[in-house]
Amino acid sequence: MTAQADGIDVLVLGGAGVDTVVPVPGLPLPYADSYMIEAGIRTRAGQTGDFVALGLAALGLRTHHLDLLGDDPEGDLVRALHREHGIALTALPQPAGTKRAVNLVAPDGRRLSLYDTSRARPGDRFPKAALRELAAAGRHVHVTITQPCAHALPVLRETGVPLSTDLHDWDGVNPYHEPFAYAADVVFLSAAALTDPVPTMRRIAERGRAAAVVATAGAEGAYLLAGGELTRVPAAAPPAPVVDSNGAGDAFAAAFLYGRLTGEPPERCARFGAIAGAYACTVPATRVAAIGREDLLRAAGPGR
Repeated sequence: MTAQADGIDVLVLGGAGVDTVVPVPGLPLPYADSYMIEAGIRTRAGQTGDFVALGLAALGLRTHHLDLLGDDPEGDLVRALHREHGIALTALPQPAGTKRAVNLVAPDGRRLSLYDTSRARPGDRFPKAALRELAAAGRHVHVTITQPCAHALPVLRETGVPLSTDLHDWDGVNPYHEPFAYAADVVFLSAAALTDPVPTMRRIAERGRAAAVVATAGAEGAYLLAGGELTRVPAAAPPAPVVDSNGAGDAFAAAFLYGRLTGEPPERCARFGAIAGAYACTVPATRVAAIGREDLLRAAGPGR
């Protein structure tokens, strides 16, 4: 367990785990007794918190990741990923094991994720003292929507440190997501489950404390609500063929937060996010990589 709290730009809370990546001929996958996977089935570290931490670190932000990990091969993969990329990690023991998922990935980059929910317990919590110490040492906390993070929200709000969260494919109805939506200063979500994301975005801003709400819409770009003004953010052109959409939203969030923490206006933060998300779609599912600061700024061009 690493617990160095000095000099943190962003504390990433939760969302560490591994994915087993299965290339499939298409989605939905027609029923068959078996499929031969010539490209190979591989397991690698990298779930939402890992990807956000990786994206932040690649952009030069001092990043610390806090989560529960098992003493198992999957946990070893997560620890190795953080070591290789120079990301500080506080790994609390998780007797139920490290979180894992299976991703079915189609040739067009679409995916279907199957999450193993057995590797969590109802009583999972982050120790309040460690949480306060790490949060207070940082400039910002990004909170994933795992169950221990839900219980951490009151403690985080007490510290006064700005928060962000990603609601992923929230349908705007499931009450589980609401505490995250209304506690964060920056809220990300996918428009995938919303016919029109704008009413949900406005409700988040009105009922919560969010200064910025972003709904990503894949190839259609994103919606940005900041200061009461709604802006359509065009999608960025991927720098290479699209091979996997997994992690694109996490990359968007990381680059947006980089812009925010370096004093950029919301529109440019969203431009950064679109560029980083497009880059992430060109990274094969079996690899883990994020756009660097120099490439991001070059692609974004000069600010106004």
